[in-house]
Amino acid sequence: WFGRDNTGVMQNGLGFWKTNLGWVLTMADNGNIGIGESNSQYKLAVNGTIKAKEVRVELTGWSDFVFDKDYNLKSLNEVENFIKDNGHLPAIPSEKEVLEQGISVGEINSKLLQKIEELTLYIIEMKKEINELKNK
Repeated sequence: WFGRDNTGVMQNGLGFWKTNLGWVLTMADNGNIGIGESNSQYKLAVNGTIKAKEVRVELTGWSDFVFDKDYNLKSLNEVENFIKDNGHLPAIPSEKEVLEQGISVGEINSKLLQKIEELTLYIIEMKKEINELKNK
């Protein structure tokens, strides 16, 4: 169908309508495509599961800043207090935020790597402390 349905949705675009499903595929005049969604706010919006062999996400930065000499690694006491006060890790969204806003796959992967790199630094420091204690 071209134009709009009886509810006024999909004006000035191209779409495929199936009576019992509504708009199953739409392309708005701004180029946004919706699959199972009639009014996509994104270049591609899918109301359902996506299967792919690979997804490539391009980012503008990565988490290796953790290894910079001037990186301020929180003490484990600071992290513990943050978790007690907030119920989640620093720089990681809360469950409420994720449920309300969703997550960016690239952004959350970068943040998870940041936490892994921080854990690695904590382990290195603990190993040094253990060796010092053994030597005493």
